[in-house]
Amino acid sequence: MSEGTYQQLWVSTQQNLQKLLIEEEAPPEPVPERERTSFIYKLSTLFLHYLGMMRRLDIIYDQMVQPQKRRLIRRLLDGVAGRILELKEELVQVNLSEYHCLDFALQDLKLTPADLEVPIPKYFLLEQSQEIKDRETLMEGLLDKFGLRLLQEEKRYFSLPEAVLLIQRAERGRQGWFRAKFMREIREDEERERNRRGRENKRFENDKDQAAIYIQKIWRGYRQRKITRQMRHQEMEFIGMMPPSNETNYLMTLRSAEKGEEVRRQRQSEKEAEYQEAIVELHRHLRDKEGPNLQEKMKSQIRQWFIECHDVTGQFPEYPDEEIGGSEVIYSDKTPQQVKTEMDEIDDENAKKKGKEKPKEKEKDKKKKEEEKKEKEDKSKRMEEAMLQMAPSKFVPILSDGNKEYKVTWESQKSPLNPDQNYNAEIIRMEKRKEVETEIRIQVDNLMRQELQALRLAVDRELPRQVKGKAKPKKAKKGKGKKRDKDLTPDRTVESLFEELVEQGLIKKSPFVRLSEFIGDYLYLGTAAKPGNRLAMPSLFDLRQNIILYGVLRLGSAEIHALAPHVRSILLAGPIGTGKKMLVHAVCTETGSNLFDLSPENLAGKYPGKAGLQMMMHMVFKVARLIQPSVIWIGNTEKTFYKKVPKEEKELDPKRIKKDLAKALRQLHPGDRVMLIGTSDQPQSAEIKGLCKTYERILMVPQPDYASRYLLWNSLIGKHGKILLSHLDISGLTKISDGYTPGKITQAVTSVMTERRKLQLVRRHLKSSEFLDPLTKLEPVYHEEEASLKDWYFKTPLGKRFLKDAEERAGEEARMAKEKKKKK
Repeated sequence: MSEGTYQQLWVSTQQNLQKLLIEEEAPPEPVPERERTSFIYKLSTLFLHYLGMMRRLDIIYDQMVQPQKRRLIRRLLDGVAGRILELKEELVQVNLSEYHCLDFALQDLKLTPADLEVPIPKYFLLEQSQEIKDRETLMEGLLDKFGLRLLQEEKRYFSLPEAVLLIQRAERGRQGWFRAKFMREIREDEERERNRRGRENKRFENDKDQAAIYIQKIWRGYRQRKITRQMRHQEMEFIGMMPPSNETNYLMTLRSAEKGEEVRRQRQSEKEAEYQEAIVELHRHLRDKEGPNLQEKMKSQIRQWFIECHDVTGQFPEYPDEEIGGSEVIYSDKTPQQVKTEMDEIDDENAKKKGKEKPKEKEKDKKKKEEEKKEKEDKSKRMEEAMLQMAPSKFVPILSDGNKEYKVTWESQKSPLNPDQNYNAEIIRMEKRKEVETEIRIQVDNLMRQELQALRLAVDRELPRQVKGKAKPKKAKKGKGKKRDKDLTPDRTVESLFEELVEQGLIKKSPFVRLSEFIGDYLYLGTAAKPGNRLAMPSLFDLRQNIILYGVLRLGSAEIHALAPHVRSILLAGPIGTGKKMLVHAVCTETGSNLFDLSPENLAGKYPGKAGLQMMMHMVFKVARLIQPSVIWIGNTEKTFYKKVPKEEKELDPKRIKKDLAKALRQLHPGDRVMLIGTSDQPQSAEIKGLCKTYERILMVPQPDYASRYLLWNSLIGKHGKILLSHLDISGLTKISDGYTPGKITQAVTSVMTERRKLQLVRRHLKSSEFLDPLTKLEPVYHEEEASLKDWYFKTPLGKRFLKDAEERAGEEARMAKEKKKKK
């Protein structure tokens, strides 16, 4: 698209943002508990509006070329993403669930389920692409150095003779089975062809006209079927049910569009380099050309202030300290007497800090404290009367400032399109002029302080006063305040620690998995699938959305992480084969994060003893913070919180990191882009109190519903050729595979679509029945296991709150029903 298109998209987005900010500046009044549905609806509509805005801002930021505009758009993009996270937090607290049904809001806003997809900003990976490449190169070099490249993927170890014998045995069997089956099929094909030719020769041996008619029938049938197939394909293309038949042209169009986007990104880097050079050049120009005049002007103003103060008060004033702005205080439009009174007030405040408070002032402070307590109590009472209200936002002021900057700087431009997309030099001058003034002011302040001392000595015969140095910060006494963790590795570099953790297998190379490969569809039944006040199982689409909100957006941007609601840890709980580990790798891929593996199986025999454990945890979290973003993964995390360790696992000592893990997590603060992600298929065996204290967000990984399974079968089989789908009953396979996890369905497709079967597709079409045999050999997830996971979830803090609220609402509904009966 052209630059004008992106400019128009930005203008429309700013107009929508302005409307939203008007609503945000006047938030709805607190509402009682009985109006929860309407309150959730307001939050949902805001959430959907910001999602659409984030999608547009991501496109604009990715393709806009002008560097100064991109800086503003980046602030707006981060602000919108942060506001989405705040609204998500409020939805969780009000709805008492991590998953939400937004059917009515989607319907009223005339949106599709695709509009619920949370976009992942492209700059997460593009702006750190070089760092990711360097880290991958370093990782591969270390894996080769320590011989760990293959060992990371192995689960069973063999000696060299055993491995050779096993491979030879398997290869001989495979070759023999393949050769026998291949020869049998050749013989069958030859015999079938021989019989067909014999029948045709006998039939048409004496009747050439009948043979010609037979050939014509065959040809006309083939031609008509081909025409019908083409007409049907064109019809499906017209209604948008399949891509264009000319797939090469379609792919060429996509590639040309991608090339155009890449060209714009290259222009971005060129214009950014020009912008950085202009900043340095204009700063130097302003300092050299305007600096001397500005310095003399400041000096003359300060001298005039000295004279005026001396005429009014009879003595020279105290020069303002640098802490309160230095001579910048003098430049305000105030009289010398006002400046003197302000300086006296500042001295009084400093005296109060030193403990020189008057008794009357102490009484005033006590009254103020009592009034503040009363106000807090009144506020708490109001909160009890009106429970539901929107919390104050940290990102709305950022969006308001960005919108004001857009109006002042860019909306009023006469030629907003600017086809060359060059930087605006006047904006740089305004910004750099302030910096130059600050630099010169500091120099002038040092000179004028000396001149003031000389004036006092010459006019008032006053000896020069000693300048008080800054008070040194007092050392905290032992036993008071919070203890800081000691650095157990003060003399070691980050590179050496990283290398050791790679050697020990605690840092692993994450496979490249995009989050879009985690296939799942929207829960179309929505609220209708929610029976009464009970919690309905979410869809895989909802899970993917939560992973983006809790993991990707926070780890991808330091600005978002610093201000968004803080989330240190996530637990993914679900049956085996539902894609929990895949989601961990997807988070690492989408954010360019390092992967630390603290699974109990991976820690067996490493860093023994209490001192070794402390050193290991210290190294892991230190390196994770220094080379953030980082993901710390604990597979089978229920073993770390076992109620009772099984006998066969006592040697592993799976609970050894339990206490140190909780301490290390408490040291993570907003801005530390480090996240703990745990995966578990049997959380029932863990001590729920310790598990829920460690993991702040617990996400149930659901079974795929009909829509998700349909998409999964389509995607897995369509990878081998879209034409295969026309010969298969995908709907039947979807119904039959009810109860099977995505991992089991993937295994079934992989076992059927072998290289040999792909070669046979030309002669023998793929049939749905071929997938039945592999499915029957796999274990589905039974209802008892799913019900057990649901029961466990209702023992978690959020699950308990949901059950309690559901019981209260059911009691209230029953009471209202009785009252209606009495009235009748």
